[in-house]
Amino acid sequence: MKQKQQVTETESSRLKRRRAPRAGRRRKPVKPGSLREQQKQVSVALHAMRITDFYRPLKKPVTLRLDADVIAWFKKDGRRYQTRINSALRKVMEKEMKGAGM
Repeated sequence: MKQKQQVTETESSRLKRRRAPRAGRRRKPVKPGSLREQQKQVSVALHAMRITDFYRPLKKPVTLRLDADVIAWFKKDGRRYQTRINSALRKVMEKEMKGAGM
């Protein structure tokens, strides 16, 4: 059988301090830009989200003929020009739907 090791007084007090509850301890203030601050901001943002924030309509491939200058204007900002065209068309659609009372 193994014998139990004797715990010295200093080890015993160290263990008691380690196990002490944190209720009485004060937390350090959260520094702006710290990891804790970032985690707090993410937590708040996630609680504020709604299901509509994750809604993504289905995309359907189409062939569309546009004027060359219109395409050039959208392409001047680089990649994702089709997304910008879709966004512009959606704004027009929503404006017309709002005006029609839909």
